[in-house]
Amino acid sequence: MKILVAIKRVVDANVKVRVKGDGTGVDLSNAKMAINPFCEIAIEEAIRIKESGAADEVIAVSVGPQVSQEQIRTALALGADRGILVQTDEQVEPLAVAKILKTIVEKESIDLVILGKQSIDTDNNQVGQMLAALCNYPQGTFACKAEIKDGKIEVTREIDGGEQTVLLSLPAILTTDLRLNEPRYASLPNIMKAKKKPIDATTPTDLGVDITSKLQTLSVAAPAERSAGIIVESVEELVNKLKTEAKVI
Repeated sequence: MKILVAIKRVVDANVKVRVKGDGTGVDLSNAKMAINPFCEIAIEEAIRIKESGAADEVIAVSVGPQVSQEQIRTALALGADRGILVQTDEQVEPLAVAKILKTIVEKESIDLVILGKQSIDTDNNQVGQMLAALCNYPQGTFACKAEIKDGKIEVTREIDGGEQTVLLSLPAILTTDLRLNEPRYASLPNIMKAKKKPIDATTPTDLGVDITSKLQTLSVAAPAERSAGIIVESVEELVNKLKTEAKVI
């Protein structure tokens, strides 16, 4: 079985992002970049499935600029076997990413695609579902548990008010939630070995995918700063402020 893991280069989750002065986007200059946290969970799950003997190869793919090789190398150091970089300097929308992944799935004869449920920069939560629709594959989204059973994959999904367990025939699409696993750290020997693992480079044009943007960002603004709290002297004063100022009761 071959597993494809999609990863995205994003600003490190511990970095406080800043909006550009002209409001055209986020200032990425000198910002620390990393693998999207949900994608790290996807990598870990793919590696665990391979370590269990249920998979033969794990392929990490990323769509982005040349520097996205850094995140692919990290995935290789964690245990992926090889990488694919679909190089573009354009901002790629979710549907275009899904079309690119569909082409790779067909080309590589992938049995299982694992993605993070969303990226922490755009928070779209769309690529996995779009890819499943394009490939006509069953999907297990928001997965908190996954297990290969008799050529199928049993997925426990987080839903409103509880969990749902589904049994999917392979090939299938899986998107990861936070409780699925705890990603490992790359050891120094594996980091050194990752430098020798292959990364194939291609472009959306080579794959026959049009990534022309259909959306235009008009402006980007930081959220309003939260005002300081107020200390009240009594319950009566609190109730009065909730009625007259906050108008919530």
